[in-house]
Amino acid sequence: MKRIVVLGGGESGSGAAVLAKLNGFDVFLSDMSPIKDKYKALLSQYDIPFEEGHEHTESLILNADEVIKSPGIPLTAPLIVKLYRQGTPVISEIEFAGRYTDAKMICITGSNGKTTTTMMTYHLLKEAGLNVGLAGNVGKSLALQVALDRHDYYVIELSSFQLDNMYEFRANVSVIMNITPDHLDRYGHEMQNYIDAKLRILQNQTRDDHFIFWNEDPVVTKEIAKRKPLEVQLVPFTGRTVHDMGHPLTPGAYIKGNKMIVDLPDQLIDIDLQDLPLPGPHNLYNTMAATISAGLSGIRKEAIRKALRSFHGVEHRLEKIGQVAGVTYINDSKATNVNSCWYALMSMNTPTVLILGGKDKGNDYTEIEELVRTRCTALVYMGLHNEKLHGFFDRMGKPVADARSMEEALRKCRDFAHPGDTVLLSPCCASFDLFQSYEDRGDQMKAIVRQWMSEEKNA
Repeated sequence: MKRIVVLGGGESGSGAAVLAKLNGFDVFLSDMSPIKDKYKALLSQYDIPFEEGHEHTESLILNADEVIKSPGIPLTAPLIVKLYRQGTPVISEIEFAGRYTDAKMICITGSNGKTTTTMMTYHLLKEAGLNVGLAGNVGKSLALQVALDRHDYYVIELSSFQLDNMYEFRANVSVIMNITPDHLDRYGHEMQNYIDAKLRILQNQTRDDHFIFWNEDPVVTKEIAKRKPLEVQLVPFTGRTVHDMGHPLTPGAYIKGNKMIVDLPDQLIDIDLQDLPLPGPHNLYNTMAATISAGLSGIRKEAIRKALRSFHGVEHRLEKIGQVAGVTYINDSKATNVNSCWYALMSMNTPTVLILGGKDKGNDYTEIEELVRTRCTALVYMGLHNEKLHGFFDRMGKPVADARSMEEALRKCRDFAHPGDTVLLSPCCASFDLFQSYEDRGDQMKAIVRQWMSEEKNA
């Protein structure tokens, strides 16, 4: 009996373990951290042995025929290096799950916008009545859905970490929203390594498949030129108008007058810009990519228009919490890289007190320098190591403060802000120095602000 070892006991790993068990493998799961009770219950339900809360037992792992690795474990981890050296295949949960389904795969990646695009695409397909699952960085484990709750379509958000260990998996529709510097600490501080990881989404695509991308992204367009000829059908989108371009993209998406146009081989989808569900140029791109994906899945424009009207934004992404003392508070905790913060600042139309900081991933803050200079009135650095932030931003001469907790950060913002201003949490950084996750960081902000709102209402 072939032995499968799963490293990591979260959503991804526990789902992979169940799928492996149901397909007749000898399965063992190992996690150096404590496993959540719901995942332990799932493993026990299927009689899958596991270990947790201590170093991996190498004797139980190095004898595997194949290892399914959590995306959070770096390729340079000593145990992974040992597995590679002895020739043991190391794959991702997505790679493994793809072997056991013939469902259509819509796979979305990018440095920014991928979660909103994924959720919007899933919403469009679901509202149109398709049998669709949501997986990857959002939703439930793809492997567990393939094992227990099969769908005809899957919409999958893929990080570069997940793409690192995907080899034979094929996306029927691939989407790259953009590529900007992110996770460079994981890729040897070499941008090309990160780019190559993202472009793995195209591997194995055929002439029957589609690749959706932003036509003005300098990195993506350069990489397409390097890889020509690509078999996959290219479907670009742009925020430019027909007047600016001189001609529309066909197939593709563009602006004509006051409408977003999606021009596909079998239908022309036109939607008034005022009817788009989310504001901002970045959300225009997200909507274009999602609409193209839905159109390629056979959904007609009337159903797409109807579904867009009922779509709401993603939690922790430019999420308006409310007002306290005339100051608006916005939670953009999901902005874990500099380019995400750039989009957030571009959306601000009032003086802004910016909270940034956390675990730096090799960030270059030059991209947001001018926006901080012109749109921000004060800065609060929230992290254990703020030296890099001080070194870059303090020279602007704006009021700054350090904070070691969300409550401290918000109280200092309250001191800086005036009625009519906005306090924006858009950290540019990962959350793991002070918080369990970006969700935890955003949830703490929302809880504090809502408490203040309640106190103000009852005063």
